[in-house]
Amino acid sequence: MKTQNNFTYMLECADGSFYIGWTNDLEKRVRTHNSGRGAKYTKSRLPVKLVYFEEYETEHEARSREVYMKRLTRREKEELKSGFSADKQTADPDEEACGAEAGINQKQ
Repeated sequence: MKTQNNFTYMLECADGSFYIGWTNDLEKRVRTHNSGRGAKYTKSRLPVKLVYFEEYETEHEARSREVYMKRLTRREKEELKSGFSADKQTADPDEEACGAEAGINQKQ
């Protein structure tokens, strides 16, 4: 049986705000947001850019992390963004330590 990947992700909108969500198809979801068929929040803030994501084995884990990340302060969200490279799909080790001090759990 194939394991389905689940992601918690953060987008940066054109107005500089952040949007956090979860999906089981990250590339498709970002395309959907940018086509204007994503969340109501992002429709008026296009284009959006994927700036952070985490991968989980279960939907429950991804949704739980989404709820947690939505409660982070803007500064904490910016720390996640600054320590992450979507190209490398990993967080910078120095930033991970900073995130841990702020109570941010990063799971890759």
